Amino acid sequence: RPLSPHLQVYDMLQMTSALSISHRISGVVWVAGVLVMAWWLIAAGSGGGAFGAVQWFLGSFLGVLFLMGLTAAAWFHTLAGIRHLAWDAGWGYDIPTVYKSGRAVLVGTAVLTAITWLALLISW
Repeated sequence: RPLSPHLQVYDMLQMTSALSISHRISGVVWVAGVLVMAWWLIAAGSGGGAFGAVQWFLGSFLGVLFLMGLTAAAWFHTLAGIRHLAWDAGWGYDIPTVYKSGRAVLVGTAVLTAITWLALLISW
């Protein structure tokens, strides 16, 4: 038996648990984004053929989906991190505020991701 609470004690449909787990997952997605960025930079230094392959992948449907997911993960992780900073400062521990800030993180993620991609498509 585990000595500390594990996954079986958490209600995954509860906003606090779901956002906490999602915050950790978005950090892992960031690592994937850093690896793709390193791949892109190494390919840029390697020559036109390697760089063209990376650009082809990032411009493909799967690559654009990955970049959209990475954008959403970036905004989610940032907003959830700001929420955690507020908690570290002692603000927002009461249940109504916890749920209000959780909804704000989710709505903010959707809105900021959409604005980011809209700006990208307009400037492209």
